[in-house]
Amino acid sequence: MVSRETLAGLLDNCLLDARFPRWEDRYQRGKVRDMYLLPKRRVLITCDRQSAFDHILGTIPLKGQVLNRIANYWFEQTADIVANHVIDVPHPNVTIAEELSMFPVEIVVRGYLTGSSDTSAWTYYARGERDICGNILPDGMVKNVPFDTPILTPTTKSEEHDEPISAAQVLEQGLVDEATWKEIERIAFALFARGQQIAAKQGLILVDTKYEMGRNAEGQIAVADEIHTPDSSRYWIADSYEERHARGDEPESLDKEFLRLWLREKGISDPNVPDLDADIRLDVAERYIDLFERVTGQDFTPSQIDDQADEPLSNAIEKAIEPY
Repeated sequence: MVSRETLAGLLDNCLLDARFPRWEDRYQRGKVRDMYLLPKRRVLITCDRQSAFDHILGTIPLKGQVLNRIANYWFEQTADIVANHVIDVPHPNVTIAEELSMFPVEIVVRGYLTGSSDTSAWTYYARGERDICGNILPDGMVKNVPFDTPILTPTTKSEEHDEPISAAQVLEQGLVDEATWKEIERIAFALFARGQQIAAKQGLILVDTKYEMGRNAEGQIAVADEIHTPDSSRYWIADSYEERHARGDEPESLDKEFLRLWLREKGISDPNVPDLDADIRLDVAERYIDLFERVTGQDFTPSQIDDQADEPLSNAIEKAIEPY
């Protein structure tokens, strides 16, 4: 585990953005990733930006490396289930990816009734809704209980937020044809089952997750963006789940749910976006690194400590992507 002292020394060497003049005309910015669109591929640079509740809050040391390395670990672990977009990983923050023809639907798989965001299953359930994206839930459920079997709750992108949608609506709106949708569902549940299986061996519960899929040049369905990272997924500590749930306590989490709760305590709203102080930035960084080591069984060593301790992270990344 990287020491808190080491993390503190990296607070000022975070990657807020990755804009390089060479490809400025091909630049796109996402919530976490900066992208450069090249012929038939894209350069994905996972930055250290932290977002929640649709706000960019600042940076977390090493977050980009953790996310990119976890995503690529899972791409490797699931390559027998579905193709993925990875061509090369020339730097821990960088993935060179095949350009896919993306489906206009995000696939969310949920194993538990939980969450605190406006689009979470628990939020809908707690206000009396029982039809969650076409999944009819029984009365009497409580927060953080598992479903009998995982459920799929798709979302489709809007300009402001992800909008929940049912499988029937996906087909009615012609977003995906029926045969393709059935294959997407099969793949999503297979990925989630593999994720839960591997997480369980490491003492974790993969609670829910999001997948983005498209077709590659060969016409295969392929998964893109990220997979089973703490930004796209929720993880709980397995050993303490039952006891904490019996007491009515929230599960121990290794994702950004605790940051959402911290922000709620600070009264986050559109006119009030709390600053992330050094302590919370280090807390979040430690959780990201802990999750990496728990999930992969590997020690996490930052690239800055390997061989670039005095070099700005952006410079090292620019050198790594130069051949492309």
